[in-house]
Amino acid sequence: MPKIQAAARALPAHHIDQTEVSELVRMLFAEAYPDIDRLLSVFASGGIEERQFAEPLEWHRRQHSFAERNDAYIRHAVDLGVRAVEDCLSYAEGVDKHDIDAVIFVSSTGIATPTVDAKLINALDFPKTCSRLPLWGLGCAGGAAGLRRAHDYCLAYPSAHVLVVCVELCSLTFQAKDHSKSNLIGTSLFGDGAACVLVSGEDTAEGSGWYTKAGGGEMLHDAEDVMGWDVVDDGLKVIFSRDIPSLVKSWFQPALTSFLNDIEAEITTETALVLHPGGRKVIEAYEKALGTGPEATSYSREVLRRHGNMSSPTVLYVLEDVMNDDALTADTALIAALGPGFSADFLWAERR
Repeated sequence: MPKIQAAARALPAHHIDQTEVSELVRMLFAEAYPDIDRLLSVFASGGIEERQFAEPLEWHRRQHSFAERNDAYIRHAVDLGVRAVEDCLSYAEGVDKHDIDAVIFVSSTGIATPTVDAKLINALDFPKTCSRLPLWGLGCAGGAAGLRRAHDYCLAYPSAHVLVVCVELCSLTFQAKDHSKSNLIGTSLFGDGAACVLVSGEDTAEGSGWYTKAGGGEMLHDAEDVMGWDVVDDGLKVIFSRDIPSLVKSWFQPALTSFLNDIEAEITTETALVLHPGGRKVIEAYEKALGTGPEATSYSREVLRRHGNMSSPTVLYVLEDVMNDDALTADTALIAALGPGFSADFLWAERR
C-alpha cells in the first residue's frame, strides 16, 4: 500500500479575527439589509475565531477586476505552494526534491496557464521528468480527491514519490458589490491557505505510519447548483446552497456506507475521522450521519476554529494534525470531503 510520508501547511501573512471581518461586512452590506445585525450573527455562531488572508483586510474594501484578483492569486499561490512543499519535504525522511516523480496541484480560486504546478516545479528545481497533474474545480473536495489521485498513481507506479499541493485564495474572490446572502455567508466562512502531502509507493515506503488502502467517491446527480462558481465580469461569484447540511445528513451516510462495504472496512472507536470542516453545521451533519459526537470531530472543529474553511487544503490541515498527534491511538482513518458536483471523495488509511 502507498504511504502518507509527510504533511505540512503554509499560512498567509494576515491573521484576521472574525470580528474584524464582521465589521467590514456590516459596512458593505448595511444599506442592503436593514436587519444586518441578525445576519451578522453567523460570524459569531460559526465556530470560527480567526482566518488567514493573503491580502490585508483593507484590500477587500473596494471592488477589484478579475485581472487584479488573478494576478494576486498567482503571486500568492506560488509563494504559499513553495513554502508548503519545502516544509513537507523537510519532514520526509530520505526524500528530497530530486526524488519527486509527480505533482498533483489542486486549486479552484484562480486561473493560470501554464498551471501553478509548472511554476512550482521551476521554482523548486524538480526533475525535468516530473509529471504534472493539475486538478481544477473540485472546490472543497479537492484535498481528498488529490490524495485519491496520489494513491492511484502510486499503485500504478509503486516506486513513485508524489506531492499533493493544495492552494486556495478564497478571500481574493470576494465581491464587495455582491450583496447576496450567499456572499455574506461565504464571507463568514472562507479563508486562504496551502497544504502539501507526500505520498510514496510501496516499493519506496517503509516503517511505521499511515498507509492508504483504498479510495472512492460518489456524485449526486442533478445537484450541480449546490455549490460552485458563477463567472462574472469582476471574477468568481460564489454559489452556496443552504441545503448543504441537509444533503450531508441524507446523502453522505449512504454514499459512505457503500464505499466502506466495497472495501470491507468499518468505522470503529479506533478510527480517526479526517473530515473536511465545511462549516459548523456541516460538521454537525457529519456527526448525525455517522452517529458520533463532537469528540470524534475534534480535529475538524479545531482547524475550522483557527483557519476557517479554506476549500481544498482544509482536510489536509486536519490530516496533518492527526498525523502529528502522538497521543492518538487510532489504527484506521477515514479521509472525506464534499465539493461541487455535488460529490464526495473518500480515502481509507491504516496505521502500521
